[in-house]
Amino acid sequence: MSGAVRSVEDVEALLARSHYVGDREIATAIFLALRLHRPLLVEGHAGVGKTEIAKTLAAALDTELIRLQCYEGLDVSTALYEWNYAKQILRIRMEEQSSQSAVEKEALIFSEPYLLARPLLQALRHASASPVLLIDEIDRADEEFEAFLLEVLSEYQVTIPELGSISAKHLPYVVLTSNRIRELSDALKRRCLYLWIDYPSFEKELAIIHARLPETEESLAGQICRFMEALREIELDKRPGIAETLDWGRALCELNGTSLTPEVIRSTLGVVVKSKRDIEHVQGALPGLLQRAVIE
Repeated sequence: MSGAVRSVEDVEALLARSHYVGDREIATAIFLALRLHRPLLVEGHAGVGKTEIAKTLAAALDTELIRLQCYEGLDVSTALYEWNYAKQILRIRMEEQSSQSAVEKEALIFSEPYLLARPLLQALRHASASPVLLIDEIDRADEEFEAFLLEVLSEYQVTIPELGSISAKHLPYVVLTSNRIRELSDALKRRCLYLWIDYPSFEKELAIIHARLPETEESLAGQICRFMEALREIELDKRPGIAETLDWGRALCELNGTSLTPEVIRSTLGVVVKSKRDIEHVQGALPGLLQRAVIE
């Protein structure tokens, strides 16, 4: 599939057809990840479109998206494979009167029919084409799991003790995302290309609204973007990202909003900020935020 992508411009066209508003830096990183078949590590604030890169890439390439959501305590059995214990126990009971040796019975139940493939193994064994493997929020996983990933990312293979080494049939396109909750290891970073995505400029965020919410009135779209730009400059527990911008735009369209007013903002503030402290902070700063938003 990467053979069909011959230039950065090809990637920009793919992204545009999927209504993903990127920039030259994003398109170049994706192009190199495709052509070099290297994992792409995307870091940035929450809600700036990191995960959306993998979703958009899978849609643009017309291939499957396989997602591994990371969290503290994630282990190999959840990410790679586990055995179907219920099915194994049933088979053991069926074979109780069998003349097979214990070794033969063990080899039988630890075989392909009893294997449950999880996201990493699904990606490596994908039969028809290279899938997009999204390893989402890798910074939430433990360092031990991060170390386990090194074999997958460098060799595109894994080892299952009972079955041996399993290599990818079609090398997956791998996208890892991180919110920088913790620093990732140098070993992981060396195996990846790197992309940092910051909060969007006013122009880029406006283009995103036009692409994703074309029904939004032009004047309201501009006010939303100016408000969000000002909002990210004040101290909040969690600054809103593009995801919140789009959610807010949808909410205002549902309410038939045509302009930001104090009443409209207060009634929909829970779409944008997500803690009592942040709501109180925004309400206190509302006159100044609104003033910046409605300037034409």
